[in-house]
Amino acid sequence: MATGRTVREASLEVFRAHGMTTVFGNPGSTELPMLSELPDDFRYVLGLQEAAVVGMADGYAQATGRPALVNLHTAPGVGNAIGALVNAAANGAPLVVTAGQQVRPMLNLEALLTNPDATTLPRPTVKLSLEPARPQDVPAVLARAIHAASTPPWGPVFVSIPMDDWSAELDPTTEATDLVTARRVHQRAAPDPVGLDALALALDGARAPALVVGGDVDATGGFHDAVALAERTGAAVFAPPVEGRVGFPTDHPQFQGALPMAIAPLAQALEPFDVVLVIGAAVFRYYPYVPGPFLPAGTRLLHVTADADQATRAPMGDAVVADPALTLRALLERVGPGPSDRAAAPRPAALAAPRSGGDGRLSAEEVFSVLAQEWPEDGVLVSEAPSHRGTQQARLPVSRPGSSYFTASGGLGFGLPAAVGVGLAEPSRPVLAAIGDGSLQYSVQALATAAALQVPVTVLVLDNREYAILKWFASREQTPKVPGLDLPAIDHLALAQAYGVPAESVGSVEELRAAVRRGFAGPGPRLVHVPVPPSSS
Repeated sequence: MATGRTVREASLEVFRAHGMTTVFGNPGSTELPMLSELPDDFRYVLGLQEAAVVGMADGYAQATGRPALVNLHTAPGVGNAIGALVNAAANGAPLVVTAGQQVRPMLNLEALLTNPDATTLPRPTVKLSLEPARPQDVPAVLARAIHAASTPPWGPVFVSIPMDDWSAELDPTTEATDLVTARRVHQRAAPDPVGLDALALALDGARAPALVVGGDVDATGGFHDAVALAERTGAAVFAPPVEGRVGFPTDHPQFQGALPMAIAPLAQALEPFDVVLVIGAAVFRYYPYVPGPFLPAGTRLLHVTADADQATRAPMGDAVVADPALTLRALLERVGPGPSDRAAAPRPAALAAPRSGGDGRLSAEEVFSVLAQEWPEDGVLVSEAPSHRGTQQARLPVSRPGSSYFTASGGLGFGLPAAVGVGLAEPSRPVLAAIGDGSLQYSVQALATAAALQVPVTVLVLDNREYAILKWFASREQTPKVPGLDLPAIDHLALAQAYGVPAESVGSVEELRAAVRRGFAGPGPRLVHVPVPPSSS
C-alpha cells in the first residue's frame, strides 16, 4: 500500500531522534540516493579519504558523548576505512557506519560496485555488522545500530544498505517505524551490591591502596569522582599503560604517571601497594612481551569495567561489570577515609629544566614545556606523536575532563582527523593536535576539511624525519637494520598551504610561543612545524 512515506524519510527521522544530523562522509554513486536533497537540518562533513572521515567521526563522537554517523562508499570505501575503524573500536567511539550497496536486482550478478560479503568485510573492527533483509527493515536496523554502538562496550557498528532501498515505501499497518524511532535504551548499569561491598571492604582495609584510572572514567563523567575517591582513601593514582583518554588530573599531587607497558615492569611498579583498583580500563594493554609475574606477592587487584569482555579476559583480579562513574559515586557513599597512619601516596619527582635540542632545533622537552606555559584553561589536546608520548605526559598536564585524546589501538592516522572532529564538536574550545611527521601522512586529507569549515584547531607537527618509536622498539627487541624507518624530507608548509591551512615553521622557544598563541587565537586552523632532533641525536 502506497503511503508517500519512504524508507529514507523514516531513516532520517531515526537519525534526528538521536541527534545524529552531522554526517561524516566521502560520497560515491551508491550513496547518492541517501544524500540527494539532504534536509537543511543535516550537516555533511566531507573528508577527502575514508580514514580521515572515520577519524573525524571518532573524535566528534568521543567529544560529544553521542553516536556519530558515518557514510562510506560500498566495498572500496569501507576497505579504505578499516584501519581507522580499528582505532575507533579500541577508542570505544560510538559510530554508526553506513555504506552503500548495489541495487538488489543486481546483487546476485555481482555487478560493478556490489559488495558480495558486505557484512564480512568490516569484521572484526566493528561490534555488529548488518545488512537489512528487505528494504522496509532499514529504519529498524539503523535504530538497532545506534543502540548497539551506544551500549558498552561502546564502538562502531556497520550497516550496508542497497541503494534502491531508500525509495521503498512503508506500510504503516505493518512497519512500526514510529515505535522504532521513539525507542530509547538506557545502558548505564549500576554495580552489583555484592561486588560493590567487596570493593569498599578492600579499600577500607587497604594499607597502601592504588587506583588505576582509565579513559572510560572520563567518558562516563567520573573524572571528578575519581579525584574525590583518591583523596578520600589517600591512594596513589596511576594511568593505565596505554589509554585513549585521561581520567584523572595529571597535575594532582597523588598522580604517579602511567604504568609501564610490559608485564614484568608493570608488576614491579605495583609492588608497594596491597590493594589496586583498576577502573574504566582493560587489565592491561601489555606490549612488548616481557614475561614475569602479573602481580607482586601480597598485592590484590580489583577491576571495574563496563565491558564484560574486558572483565572475562583479564589475567587476574575480581571484576565488577558496571558503569565506571556510577561505581565511583557508589564507592564514595560507602568508603571511609583512610586511617591516619596510612602511608601517603609518594609524590613524583620535580621535573628538571628542559634540555635544549641543540643543532638549532628545539627538543621535545622544550616544545611541551612551552605548550604547558601557554595552555589555555579550556584547551583540548589530541596527541599522536608516539616517540614523544612520555615527554608530553610529563610536561603538559591535563587537569580537566574531556581534554585529552589519544588512540588506544597502537595504529597511526587518528590524531589529525580526530582533532578536527573534536573542534567541530566543541568549537568554543582551543584544540591542539600534537602530531609526529610520520603520523601526519596517514590522514593528512583532514587538513582540507579543517580549512573548508574553518575548524579552530592548531596542528603542531614534530618533525624528526623518522619513525622514532619504531627505532626504539627495534632497539628494545634487538632487531637491527630494519628498513623504512627514516622518512624523506617533506615540505609541511607547502603541504598545509596546498590544503588551504596557514602554516609556519619555528626554530626557537620564542618563535614557538608566538606561533602557538596565534594558533589558539584563531580563527580557523593553523599548522606549526617544529623540527626536532632524531632519536639517535
